Amino acid sequence: MAVVCLRGQLKTLAGGQGEHRLEGATVLALLRALEAEQAALAGWILDERGAIRPHLNVFVNGAQSEGAAAVAPDDRIDLIPAISGGA
Repeated sequence: MAVVCLRGQLKTLAGGQGEHRLEGATVLALLRALEAEQAALAGWILDERGAIRPHLNVFVNGAQSEGAAAVAPDDRIDLIPAISGGA
């Protein structure tokens, strides 16, 4: 199973659990499984059309990726929220 790693508010919404072992053939399949497993995350990762929210950066084994990217059982998927702010 691939590991989806959460940080920041997403980790908090998942009850403080940062790593989730899930099955899926693509990044989107894994993220759908994650939202199904962790109800509090529903709507925070995928939008109403099922697309990855634009403020989230997705990395597969350290390389920036997109939802259609294939994943292998030993892959690591990191979800990193964009940081914004101003002075």
